[in-house]
Amino acid sequence: MGKALKAFLQKTPTKIGIATAIMFQLIFSVVWMTGYDGVSDNAAHLRIAIVNEDAGLGKQISEQVRSNLPFQVSVESTMDEARQKLNDRDVQMVMHIPADFSKRLQTPGQKSELQYWINESNPALIKSMMSSVAASVTATVNKQAVAAGAQAVLTQMNVPAAQAQGTAEALSEKVASSIRSTNPVTGMNNQMVPMMLVLASFVGSMIMGMNFQQASIMIGAQVGRWHKFAARGVLNVAAAIVTALVGSSFVMLLGGQSAHGFMALWGFETLCLLAFMFFSQLFLLLFGNAGMLLNIIMLSAQLVSSGAMVPRELLSDFYYGLSRYLPATYAVEGNMNLLFGGPGIGGAALGLVSVMLSSIAIGLIITALRKEKAAPAVVASGVPSVAN
Repeated sequence: MGKALKAFLQKTPTKIGIATAIMFQLIFSVVWMTGYDGVSDNAAHLRIAIVNEDAGLGKQISEQVRSNLPFQVSVESTMDEARQKLNDRDVQMVMHIPADFSKRLQTPGQKSELQYWINESNPALIKSMMSSVAASVTATVNKQAVAAGAQAVLTQMNVPAAQAQGTAEALSEKVASSIRSTNPVTGMNNQMVPMMLVLASFVGSMIMGMNFQQASIMIGAQVGRWHKFAARGVLNVAAAIVTALVGSSFVMLLGGQSAHGFMALWGFETLCLLAFMFFSQLFLLLFGNAGMLLNIIMLSAQLVSSGAMVPRELLSDFYYGLSRYLPATYAVEGNMNLLFGGPGIGGAALGLVSVMLSSIAIGLIITALRKEKAAPAVVASGVPSVAN
């Protein structure tokens, strides 16, 4: 046992494996603790749109919501405009005050309704936060309606206290809320698919790239650097197509929802994998196997900043800015649009193509600047010559 333990510890791969485990803990702790720090304090970055069609109390309610909520509140003229912004994720919720809100509030036996629209094609935290906001706003408006109704009744009628109390209680449910969802997500398993695809795709890409790097070292100087780079590119394309086919197929077979069908999902996943493969390859071309350390950092940073778990609007300015240059951001955005519905994948696809082309261009520069080791001289017998 002791001899075996000593033999393991003398091998470089053993030391690298232990160091990698430690670095995973260190990197994820630093990135996640700094990335999610202050998330609860950044609620002001979220946006709510109000559409008021009521000429009575609607304006007063709109102003109260704007002044009391810790969000950016805008007033839209029509529901079509507000719904479009919601679909584009420019706002996180739409609040609609119907035209007959005040009239129904003042009619005995009728209830007024505040309508809320939430886009579920977002991180799950958005639905939870906005549903809580809707309940809070409705409770506040309902309380004001009760007070105003009771005051009006008691002013107009000289009634005993007990009857006045009963009247006030009858008004306690004058305002109700109606929360409606756009692009609904079926089940927690589907909600987690965008993050799963990003995690599986990037980890698979960085491990595949590490093995390609090992193969490149084993091939040595018998193949030129440009041929190696081209071969890697061809292998990346082939692997991306096959891997995306497997991943997309299993998502659909296991009950995954898709608003745009299997072929669109397969094509987009292929693009995601290509962007991940060429992006993670950069650090290996530049630093060799040590580039895996940077790939671990990129993995952690992308999981935090991509918007798969926490809305990017709640992150610090540093991580929000960083997310614009990382492929996972566009992969998550495009997958949400494809799986659940949204504004389309044009912008996300363009972002992934930009990352991929930039990675290829930088990779070409690194390859051009790297000095190629000369192949060992071979004597007639076919055995490499040895310097004296």
